[in-house]
Amino acid sequence: MCKIGILLLDRDFEHDVYELIKAFYPEGDIHSLYEKDEEEYDIFFTVKKENDNFVIKYETKDHKGIASAEVIRGADGDPGENQEAINQENKTEAGAVNLVCGSQKKVLDAHELRKANKDNLKYALYNVLVKLTGRNLPWGNLTGIRPAKLAMGMIESGMKNTEVAQEMRDRYLVSAKKTALAITIANRERAILQDIDYEHGYSLYVGIPFCPSICLYCSFSSYPLKIWQKRVDEYLDALCLEIRETAKMMKNYKLDTIYIGGGTPTTLEPDQLRRLLNQLGESFGFDGLVEFTIEAGRPDSITRQKLEAIREFPVTRISVNPQTMNQETLEIIGRRHTVAQTIEAFKLARELDYNNINMDLIVGLPGEDISKVKHTLEKVKELSPDSLTVHSLAVKRAARLNMFKDRYQEMTFENNQEIMDLTQQTAYSMEMGPYYLYRQKNMKGNFENVGYAKVDKAGIYNILIMEEKQPIIALGAGGSSKLVFDHGKRIERVENVKDVTSYIARIDEMIERKRTGIGTWL
Repeated sequence: MCKIGILLLDRDFEHDVYELIKAFYPEGDIHSLYEKDEEEYDIFFTVKKENDNFVIKYETKDHKGIASAEVIRGADGDPGENQEAINQENKTEAGAVNLVCGSQKKVLDAHELRKANKDNLKYALYNVLVKLTGRNLPWGNLTGIRPAKLAMGMIESGMKNTEVAQEMRDRYLVSAKKTALAITIANRERAILQDIDYEHGYSLYVGIPFCPSICLYCSFSSYPLKIWQKRVDEYLDALCLEIRETAKMMKNYKLDTIYIGGGTPTTLEPDQLRRLLNQLGESFGFDGLVEFTIEAGRPDSITRQKLEAIREFPVTRISVNPQTMNQETLEIIGRRHTVAQTIEAFKLARELDYNNINMDLIVGLPGEDISKVKHTLEKVKELSPDSLTVHSLAVKRAARLNMFKDRYQEMTFENNQEIMDLTQQTAYSMEMGPYYLYRQKNMKGNFENVGYAKVDKAGIYNILIMEEKQPIIALGAGGSSKLVFDHGKRIERVENVKDVTSYIARIDEMIERKRTGIGTWL
């Protein structure tokens, strides 16, 4: 394992520096330092601000080098940044800078200056890392999770698709293939969301944190149903109270979409599902919804009685998620169901007239090469879902796969562009096109998660949560509400506690957190 030290003598962008280095050295043992120590490192970086430049020094056992990035400062001395395309800098009042790009002059405020400065530093650091490793990353120097949002913002600013593509390739060093994907998705998202009222609308997330078993890669707030079964009704008591009180807070806004996720919502029994859905209907109402999704999720939690209970309500979209159609992998990752159960659950949903079914897959699972991914895709194609979400495995700190990695160190984790291309080609062959995209930290191969859907079958909530166009009010243990305001320029979060016992005991506090946040920012 490569041991890497990063001496941060300037800490303005330490997170971005760390994440970009981590993207090139995903298995590296990386240490952020604020003063020099006596440890020995295979690679040692120093990042500092010196006069009007960011300076990046790097040293390995064989050689050392230096790179720099220009710093722009506003009239008040705050730093900004210049790109190759910027030909002239003129200082103005109030900490803004006039940047002349070709024939167009743009005044950057303090936030834009900071972003531009960050981009410049990452551009220089990326080129250093390419030199050290001899490889490029498919998403260039982008370390954020929303590349399509970046593309959409440029399109909404009036840029043509060709101009956006050039910006993503030149400024962010994104590959041509990923640039095309981001722009395609951004345009489809805009078309899907064209009738959504961002200013007066909102979406609702409801979390059910129980699962039949906990998957090896999972980092969500999930609890095994076998242990928690006797407290599910108690959890619903608290959740229904939060539903009633939150509906009062949001009475002057229009509810556009509802998404019930988890965990696994179909761990609830039929009567518990009816109780939850009845409460949502009584408190929020279902009139005017453009989408209502329930993650049926785990095939071993799906029964005819549960699907019939859901059909009593205006639910428009469900998920039946295999993750893989290889039985050996299912057993390795802790999904206590069979491939046959997945097929049975999907066919049962079709029999009960569910006409918008999503399936989730994960590529990069332990032991799965391209032949096994191909087998999964062939089985999914036979079922013909309406949408398909392809996740690149991302192992977060909380996942058991990371916590007990010594137990799984003999496993191989493979993901590459050939596999990603195969998933895309299969989606296209099922008459699906990409409609949303996001990235996560620690993704195998530095790729992305992509949602594909047939015409009129895209998951609208999925786009809204990624593009951050309107408030997302989250209910239940672990719920994180995003309060989007000031015409989309600002976002504040209101968090519920993750622990189920704490959520139940402190439900009044959770409600007051929302009341304060909504009253302050919306």
